Order: sequence, then C-alpha cells, then structure tokens
Amino acid sequence: MGILYDLQLRCVLNIHEYQAKKILRDNKIPVPEGYLARSPIEAEFAFRRLKSSVAVVKAQVHAGGRGKAGGVKLVRSPEECRDVAAKMIGMTLKTHQTGPTGKLVRTVYVEAGSDIAKEYYLAMLIDRETASVAIMFSQDGGMDIEELAERSPEKIITIKVDTTLGLGDYVLRQLLYRITLPNSEKKQLTDMIVKLYSLFLKHDFSILEINPLIVTKDGNMLAIDGKMNFDDNAIFRQKEIEALRDFDEEDLREVEASKFGLNYIGLEGNIGCLVNGAGLAMATMDIVKLCGGEPANFLDVGGGATEDMVKNAFRILFQDAKVRGVFVNIFGGIMRCDIIARSIVEVSEQAKVRVPIVVRLEGTNVAEGKAIIASSKMAIISADDMADGAQKIVAAVKKGH
Repeated sequence: MGILYDLQLRCVLNIHEYQAKKILRDNKIPVPEGYLARSPIEAEFAFRRLKSSVAVVKAQVHAGGRGKAGGVKLVRSPEECRDVAAKMIGMTLKTHQTGPTGKLVRTVYVEAGSDIAKEYYLAMLIDRETASVAIMFSQDGGMDIEELAERSPEKIITIKVDTTLGLGDYVLRQLLYRITLPNSEKKQLTDMIVKLYSLFLKHDFSILEINPLIVTKDGNMLAIDGKMNFDDNAIFRQKEIEALRDFDEEDLREVEASKFGLNYIGLEGNIGCLVNGAGLAMATMDIVKLCGGEPANFLDVGGGATEDMVKNAFRILFQDAKVRGVFVNIFGGIMRCDIIARSIVEVSEQAKVRVPIVVRLEGTNVAEGKAIIASSKMAIISADDMADGAQKIVAAVKKGH
C-alpha cells in the first residue's frame, strides 16, 4: 500500500504555490496579492509592493507541511521580511512529504497577510474507483487537515461528480445541504467550486487543493494556499502547464528516464527492478518486499522496448548509489527475450557491474535469451519464475552485505 501511494503521488506533474496562485488569479478565483523572491533583497522589495502591513513568507518547494517545518513565517516590516527570507532561502526544508533528505529552498513567495475569521478546506481529485471527480469540503481547514481526516473523517464531506453529466445544481445542493454556512458564504463557495471544477477539467488535474480556504473578517472568501498536481499522461495537451515544470524539484533520474520513454520512479530500497509492463512492475516490487527486500525503484521499459531503451534503463538504474542488486523480470511478447538478454550482458560487461543481477525471462525467444545469459562471462543469475527470482536477488543482496 505504501509503494502504491508513493507511486500515485509522484506520477503527476507538480507546480509551485506561486504558479498555482497565478492560475487561480487568472481564472478569477480570489487570492491574496503576492510576489516571488529569489533573494532577501527581492523579498524586501516584495513586501514594500504589498498594500499590507503584514506579510507571509512561504518557502517554495514541492511538498506539503511547510508551516510545521518552519517554511511559512509571518513578518511585519520590509526589514523583517528580508531577514526571514535570508534564513529561508538556502535552507533544507524537511516535512512529512519530503522524506529525511528534505528539499532545498531556492525561492520564497511573499504574500499579503489576511485578516482571517474562518478557515475551511476544499479539494478536488480524481476518484479512479468511480471514474469521477471527488469534491471534498470541511469546515475545519488548516494545517491539521490530515490529522482531522484520520480522527474525524465524518467532518470531511465528499460528493462525486460524473464528468459525463457535469456539475449540475443538484450536485452542488448535495454539498450545501450538509454544511452550515451563512448564505453569503454559500454563494461564494458555490461560485468558487464551479470555477475550480471547470479549471480542473480544462487542465487535466489529478489533485487541486485549497487549504486553507479562508473567510476574512469583512466576509470575503480567499484561497490562501493552492496545491496543484496534473496528470502526466495528459501533459502532451497541456503545454502551458508543462512549461511550469521545475526540474530542480524533481529526481534527475526520473527526468532523464522520461527522455527515453521509460517510466522510472526512484524509491528508498536497494534492489533495482527492471520490468516490462506497469502491472508486472508493481507485482515485482510486491514480491521483492514479500521476500524481505526493498525495491529501489519502479521501472517499466514498456512492452515494445528497444535494445537502446533497455541499455538506458540499466544505466539509469546504476546512477542510484543505493542499488546493491538488480532483478530483471521480463515477459516477452512484442519484446523478444534474446534482445533483452543481449542488452543485459552487453551493459553489464561495459559497465563492469559488480552487484548481483538476477534475470527471469519468459515469452518470445525465451530459450535463446536464457542461452545468451548462460554463455556470458558475467555472473548473472537465472531464475525460473518471478518468486524464484525475488528470493534469489534478496538472498544475494543480503549476502553481499
């Protein structure tokens, strides 16, 4: 479950908060005034541009939980804004989403402070089980929304929107009847949901989260924070969104893999996995864990991978210093086992690989593929089936330690 969640979370294109705020602003969704700063002096000038005596300095990284980790600070003067930005820019921010390595803060967003009366939570995401858009709302927004979801899930109201029918009034009434808000707030919330839903479909979102969605003391509703993830599979038709991609925030191996048509996601284990087919890749990682190992990656070379793609996949695998062994699990259909075997042997010889490699081949030209493996000079271990391969690679890696 942990691996699947991690893959779902990372198989998306993320953007920064300042970029999300611009998208919201351009679509007439109310957000506070704010400016990006790449240095302390830019942060000071950003404060001076604001029509506010209070500002919030926010670290710009692709991760939630910034507030609790010291990545969001309230300031009351241009000089204080400069000093806070000086400490924040260059720091490594560690949150529950960054992992222990954290994220380097390169820029900050200086935003006008808001006179907050109430905090709500509003989100939209793809519900894959029902093939619908789930709209989630809670009258208890803010930093502790994840704890609220675990402690009191009934406080988060969810409605599902069938995209073939659209967001009709009857769908909105399902939500509005279940919450207790003044009519003025219900009207603003309805207008915001309608605009956000249209935006969600227009840009192929996978997640759109506004937390907190605030009401100011003068009764205006504002999106104070915006988290946006986009479906990688739809990026080909979202060129404006793709242009917002920040490669500094991404795993360089994942970026390089995408150039060769490979689906790669780095994980925290030490057993590299090279597989053809996403379903088989997931099953391979599961069986490695079942046998007591930890996968270092998800790597799907695809059903019609070429010899060059396999070679590039191996090269990317070994860019991970944590990899102590590799499990190749190939079911040859369009892809021929002899081509895979030849690529593995060639790359292993060229790179002088010193970690154990276990290869399980099945399918087209499997006999030829196994013969190539058997006749190679490399100490490549052959496996009879997937379970056998997983057991052998886990044992070999543990022995190597």
